[in-house]
Amino acid sequence: MLYAIEDWDNAYANGPNIPGGERWPAAWVEPAKTFREAMTAQGRARLDIAYAAGARNRFDLFLPEGAPQGLVVFVHGGYWMALDKSYWSHLAAGAVARGYAVAMPSYTLCPEVTIPDITREIGAAVTAAMREVAGPVALTGHSAGGHLVTRMVSATSPLGAAERARVRHVVSLSGLHDLRPLLRTKMNLKLNLDAASAAAESVALLAPIAGARVTAWVGGAERAEFRRQSQLIANVWLGLGAATAYVEAPDRHHFDVIDALADPGSALVATLLG
Repeated sequence: MLYAIEDWDNAYANGPNIPGGERWPAAWVEPAKTFREAMTAQGRARLDIAYAAGARNRFDLFLPEGAPQGLVVFVHGGYWMALDKSYWSHLAAGAVARGYAVAMPSYTLCPEVTIPDITREIGAAVTAAMREVAGPVALTGHSAGGHLVTRMVSATSPLGAAERARVRHVVSLSGLHDLRPLLRTKMNLKLNLDAASAAAESVALLAPIAGARVTAWVGGAERAEFRRQSQLIANVWLGLGAATAYVEAPDRHHFDVIDALADPGSALVATLLG
Protein backbone atom coordinates (compact mmCIF):
# COMPACT_ATOMS: atom_id res chain seq x y z
CA MET A 1 0.00 0.00 0.00
CA LEU A 2 1.37 3.38 -0.98
CA TYR A 3 1.56 6.07 1.69
CA ALA A 4 1.91 9.83 1.16
CA ILE A 5 1.65 12.86 3.42
CA GLU A 6 -0.82 15.44 2.19
CA ASP A 7 -1.05 17.74 5.23
CA TRP A 8 2.51 18.52 6.32
CA ASP A 9 1.40 20.96 8.99
CA ASN A 10 -0.69 18.27 10.67
CA ALA A 11 2.12 15.74 10.33
CA TYR A 12 4.27 17.91 12.61
CA ALA A 13 1.47 19.23 14.88
CA ASN A 14 1.78 17.77 18.36
CA GLY A 15 -0.65 19.54 20.67
CA PRO A 16 -3.80 19.13 18.53
CA ASN A 17 -3.11 15.40 18.18
CA ILE A 18 -2.57 14.64 21.89
CA PRO A 19 -5.61 14.29 24.20
CA GLY A 20 -5.38 17.19 26.61
CA GLY A 21 -2.46 18.55 24.63
CA GLU A 22 -3.43 22.12 25.48
CA ARG A 23 -2.02 21.52 29.01
CA TRP A 24 1.50 21.88 27.70
CA PRO A 25 3.83 23.78 27.94
CA ALA A 26 2.16 25.34 31.00
CA ALA A 27 2.27 21.98 32.81
CA TRP A 28 6.06 22.22 32.99
CA VAL A 29 6.22 25.65 34.61
CA GLU A 30 5.52 24.82 38.27
CA PRO A 31 7.65 21.68 38.62
CA ALA A 32 10.53 23.51 36.93
CA LYS A 33 10.15 26.50 39.25
CA THR A 34 9.92 24.30 42.36
CA PHE A 35 13.08 22.37 41.43
CA ARG A 36 14.99 25.54 40.59
CA GLU A 37 14.06 27.18 43.89
CA ALA A 38 14.99 24.07 45.89
CA MET A 39 18.37 23.79 44.18
CA THR A 40 19.01 27.50 44.69
CA ALA A 41 18.19 27.21 48.39
CA GLN A 42 20.72 24.37 48.66
CA GLY A 43 23.39 26.43 46.90
CA ARG A 44 23.47 23.94 44.02
CA ALA A 45 22.08 26.16 41.24
CA ARG A 46 23.97 28.76 39.22
CA LEU A 47 21.48 30.62 37.09
CA ASP A 48 21.85 32.77 33.97
CA ILE A 49 25.50 32.11 33.22
CA ALA A 50 26.39 34.03 30.04
CA TYR A 51 27.88 32.05 27.16
CA ALA A 52 27.63 34.80 24.50
CA ALA A 53 26.46 38.38 24.16
CA GLY A 54 22.80 37.87 23.19
CA ALA A 55 19.98 38.47 25.67
CA ARG A 56 19.00 34.78 25.58
CA ASN A 57 22.57 33.46 25.55
CA ARG A 58 22.40 32.18 29.12
CA PHE A 59 22.40 28.76 30.75
CA ASP A 60 21.46 27.42 34.18
CA LEU A 61 23.78 24.94 35.86
CA PHE A 62 22.49 22.48 38.46
CA LEU A 63 25.09 20.73 40.60
CA PRO A 64 25.07 17.38 42.42
CA GLU A 65 26.18 16.85 45.98
CA GLY A 66 29.95 16.55 45.88
CA ALA A 67 32.19 16.80 42.84
CA PRO A 68 30.38 16.14 39.54
CA GLN A 69 31.12 12.86 37.76
CA GLY A 70 30.60 14.68 34.48
CA LEU A 71 28.25 17.00 32.62
CA VAL A 72 24.86 16.66 30.95
CA VAL A 73 23.61 19.42 28.64
CA PHE A 74 19.86 19.52 27.92
CA VAL A 75 18.66 21.63 24.97
CA HIS A 76 14.98 22.52 24.83
CA GLY A 77 12.58 22.29 21.91
CA GLY A 78 9.82 24.55 20.64
CA TYR A 79 10.52 24.26 16.89
CA TRP A 80 13.41 26.74 17.27
CA MET A 81 10.70 29.41 17.70
CA ALA A 82 9.44 29.20 21.30
CA LEU A 83 10.16 28.55 24.99
CA ASP A 84 13.33 28.91 27.05
CA LYS A 85 15.39 27.12 29.70
CA SER A 86 12.98 27.95 32.55
CA TYR A 87 10.40 25.34 31.49
CA TRP A 88 12.63 22.31 31.96
CA SER A 89 14.66 22.71 35.16
CA HIS A 90 13.02 19.71 36.88
CA LEU A 91 14.28 17.43 34.12
CA ALA A 92 17.78 17.86 35.54
CA ALA A 93 16.76 15.92 38.66
CA GLY A 94 17.57 12.45 37.36
CA ALA A 95 21.13 13.13 36.25
CA VAL A 96 21.87 15.38 39.24
CA ALA A 97 20.82 12.60 41.62
CA ARG A 98 23.23 10.30 39.78
CA GLY A 99 26.13 12.69 40.41
CA TYR A 100 26.21 14.74 37.20
CA ALA A 101 26.02 18.48 36.71
CA VAL A 102 23.30 19.56 34.28
CA ALA A 103 23.43 22.66 32.09
CA MET A 104 20.29 24.01 30.42
CA PRO A 105 20.76 26.81 27.87
CA SER A 106 18.34 29.18 26.23
CA TYR A 107 19.04 30.42 22.71
CA THR A 108 17.86 33.15 20.36
CA LEU A 109 14.68 32.17 18.53
CA CYS A 110 13.57 32.26 14.92
CA PRO A 111 12.71 34.46 13.08
CA GLU A 112 15.16 36.80 14.85
CA VAL A 113 17.90 34.39 13.82
CA THR A 114 18.17 31.34 11.58
CA ILE A 115 18.59 27.69 12.53
CA PRO A 116 22.28 27.76 11.49
CA ASP A 117 22.70 30.69 13.90
CA ILE A 118 21.06 28.67 16.69
CA THR A 119 23.38 25.74 15.97
CA ARG A 120 26.36 28.04 16.51
CA GLU A 121 24.83 29.40 19.72
CA ILE A 122 24.36 25.90 21.12
CA GLY A 123 27.96 25.11 20.21
CA ALA A 124 29.01 28.13 22.27
CA ALA A 125 26.72 27.10 25.14
CA VAL A 126 28.08 23.54 25.26
CA THR A 127 31.65 24.84 25.11
CA ALA A 128 31.02 27.29 27.96
CA ALA A 129 29.35 24.60 30.09
CA MET A 130 32.34 22.30 29.51
CA ARG A 131 34.59 25.01 30.94
CA GLU A 132 32.55 24.92 34.14
CA VAL A 133 32.51 21.14 34.65
CA ALA A 134 35.24 18.57 34.02
CA GLY A 135 34.79 15.00 32.87
CA PRO A 136 32.72 13.17 30.28
CA VAL A 137 29.77 14.90 28.62
CA ALA A 138 26.35 13.62 27.59
CA LEU A 139 24.08 15.75 25.42
CA THR A 140 20.31 15.44 25.25
CA GLY A 141 17.60 17.56 23.71
CA HIS A 142 13.91 17.42 22.93
CA SER A 143 12.36 17.90 19.48
CA ALA A 144 14.25 20.85 17.95
CA GLY A 145 16.68 20.37 20.82
CA GLY A 146 17.22 16.81 19.63
CA HIS A 147 18.31 18.24 16.30
CA LEU A 148 20.65 20.69 17.98
CA VAL A 149 22.45 18.17 20.20
CA THR A 150 22.89 15.73 17.32
CA ARG A 151 24.40 18.56 15.27
CA MET A 152 27.11 18.81 17.92
CA VAL A 153 28.44 15.38 16.86
CA SER A 154 28.03 15.84 13.11
CA ALA A 155 30.89 16.54 10.72
CA THR A 156 30.13 20.27 10.59
CA SER A 157 29.75 20.63 14.36
CA PRO A 158 30.60 24.06 15.78
CA LEU A 159 32.46 22.36 18.64
CA GLY A 160 36.23 22.34 18.66
CA ALA A 161 38.22 19.12 18.53
CA ALA A 162 38.81 19.01 22.29
CA GLU A 163 35.12 19.53 23.02
CA ARG A 164 34.01 16.90 20.51
CA ALA A 165 36.33 14.39 22.15
CA ARG A 166 34.59 14.84 25.51
CA VAL A 167 31.09 14.02 24.22
CA ARG A 168 30.42 10.42 25.25
CA HIS A 169 26.76 10.07 24.23
CA VAL A 170 23.93 11.97 22.57
CA VAL A 171 20.28 11.13 23.29
CA SER A 172 17.94 12.83 20.84
CA LEU A 173 14.43 12.84 22.31
CA SER A 174 11.83 13.01 19.53
CA GLY A 175 14.43 14.84 17.50
CA LEU A 176 14.13 16.32 14.02
CA HIS A 177 16.99 15.01 11.92
CA ASP A 178 15.89 15.86 8.38
CA LEU A 179 14.65 19.44 8.11
CA ARG A 180 13.64 19.30 4.45
CA PRO A 181 10.00 18.29 5.18
CA LEU A 182 9.61 21.52 7.18
CA LEU A 183 9.96 23.46 3.94
CA ARG A 184 6.38 22.31 3.24
CA THR A 185 4.97 23.65 6.53
CA LYS A 186 3.58 27.06 7.44
CA MET A 187 6.09 27.31 10.27
CA ASN A 188 8.78 27.87 7.66
CA LEU A 189 7.49 31.43 7.36
CA LYS A 190 9.37 31.94 10.65
CA LEU A 191 12.12 29.35 10.25
CA ASN A 192 13.16 30.84 6.89
CA LEU A 193 14.71 27.62 5.69
CA ASP A 194 15.53 27.18 2.03
CA ALA A 195 16.66 24.02 0.27
CA ALA A 196 20.34 24.72 0.93
CA SER A 197 20.03 25.58 4.63
CA ALA A 198 17.62 22.72 5.29
CA ALA A 199 20.08 20.27 3.78
CA ALA A 200 23.06 21.80 5.59
CA GLU A 201 21.29 21.51 8.95
CA SER A 202 19.85 18.02 8.42
CA VAL A 203 21.99 15.67 10.47
CA ALA A 204 20.66 12.69 8.53
CA LEU A 205 22.45 14.15 5.50
CA LEU A 206 25.69 14.77 7.41
CA ALA A 207 28.40 12.37 8.50
CA PRO A 208 28.86 11.70 12.23
CA ILE A 209 32.15 12.58 13.89
CA ALA A 210 34.46 9.68 14.67
CA GLY A 211 33.30 7.78 17.73
CA ALA A 212 29.80 9.28 17.78
CA ARG A 213 27.25 7.43 19.93
CA VAL A 214 23.62 8.43 19.38
CA THR A 215 20.39 7.08 20.82
CA ALA A 216 17.19 8.19 19.10
CA TRP A 217 14.46 7.98 21.75
CA VAL A 218 10.83 8.65 20.81
CA GLY A 219 7.38 8.01 22.22
CA GLY A 220 5.45 5.08 20.82
CA ALA A 221 2.32 7.26 20.72
CA GLU A 222 3.96 10.12 18.81
CA ARG A 223 3.17 11.40 15.34
CA ALA A 224 4.42 9.06 12.63
CA GLU A 225 6.86 11.70 11.36
CA PHE A 226 8.65 11.90 14.70
CA ARG A 227 9.02 8.14 14.83
CA ARG A 228 10.26 8.12 11.24
CA GLN A 229 12.74 10.92 11.95
CA SER A 230 14.17 8.97 14.89
CA GLN A 231 14.40 5.75 12.92
CA LEU A 232 16.09 7.68 10.13
CA ILE A 233 19.06 8.98 12.11
CA ALA A 234 19.63 5.64 13.84
CA ASN A 235 19.59 3.87 10.49
CA VAL A 236 21.63 6.30 8.40
CA TRP A 237 24.33 7.02 10.98
CA LEU A 238 24.73 3.34 11.77
CA GLY A 239 25.69 2.91 8.13
CA LEU A 240 28.17 5.77 8.45
CA GLY A 241 30.07 4.24 11.36
CA ALA A 242 28.36 5.69 14.42
CA ALA A 243 27.09 3.57 17.29
CA THR A 244 23.32 4.08 17.27
CA ALA A 245 20.16 2.82 18.93
CA TYR A 246 16.46 3.43 18.36
CA VAL A 247 14.08 3.27 21.33
CA GLU A 248 10.29 3.68 21.33
CA ALA A 249 8.94 4.39 24.81
CA PRO A 250 5.55 2.64 25.00
CA ASP A 251 2.47 4.86 25.34
CA ARG A 252 4.53 8.05 25.53
CA HIS A 253 3.60 11.08 23.43
CA HIS A 254 5.62 14.09 22.40
CA PHE A 255 5.10 16.02 25.63
CA ASP A 256 5.55 13.30 28.25
CA VAL A 257 8.37 11.33 26.61
CA ILE A 258 10.83 13.61 28.42
CA ASP A 259 9.38 13.08 31.92
CA ALA A 260 11.69 10.17 32.69
CA LEU A 261 14.68 12.54 32.73
CA ALA A 262 13.50 13.62 36.19
CA ASP A 263 13.71 10.06 37.54
CA PRO A 264 17.22 8.87 38.47
CA GLY A 265 16.07 5.28 38.27
CA SER A 266 14.55 5.50 34.79
CA ALA A 267 15.79 3.64 31.75
CA LEU A 268 16.15 6.97 29.97
CA VAL A 269 18.58 8.38 32.56
CA ALA A 270 20.48 5.09 32.66
CA THR A 271 20.80 5.17 28.86
CA LEU A 272 21.89 8.81 28.83
CA LEU A 273 24.62 8.27 31.42
CA GLY A 274 25.53 4.70 30.49
